Amino acid sequence: MKKIGIFASGTGSNAFKIIKHFEGNDNVEFVVLSNNKDAGVLEKAASLGIPHYSFLKKEFSDGTVLNFLKENNVDLIILAGFLLLVSEDIINHYPNKVINIHPALLPKYGGKGMYGINVHRAVVENKEAISGITIHYCNNEYDEGQFILQATTQLDPADTPEEVAAKVLKLEHFYFPRVVENILAQ
Repeated sequence: MKKIGIFASGTGSNAFKIIKHFEGNDNVEFVVLSNNKDAGVLEKAASLGIPHYSFLKKEFSDGTVLNFLKENNVDLIILAGFLLLVSEDIINHYPNKVINIHPALLPKYGGKGMYGINVHRAVVENKEAISGITIHYCNNEYDEGQFILQATTQLDPADTPEEVAAKVLKLEHFYFPRVVENILAQ
């Protein structure tokens, strides 16, 4: 049995694509965590009967969240729209077991503040011909861990940031669950 801890700060569309991907698989369980007590991801987890936990920012760095993960026997951590930098204690306790998805082709458009529509605005402003996703292991810096997978999508010069976001989200929803499945199989 593998237990996945999914961290999300918002609605959790990637989180639920991953959960749906493993539906009917008795060898995988989930717990959903959020730093936002009002996040839609928590409400949806509750409606599906998935254990969920919200925490304060200070609890993320003072060992409270790490203790929760250990007590719940979490094997793999997935960041699915999670906006905080993962604490060094968690990274050290889960080497190569903390996975993030970024809505751009790193190393471009990464780092603090580069998330969601901010990324897609920058891509459009710089007239990029392609964009995509990067799934990577986490380290102690924003968006700098070892790459697991990058996937691309063609952009049209007339694309708005919202249209780029929609194209990138399709990649996220397709690839992220499959990457998680491959990692669990290792």
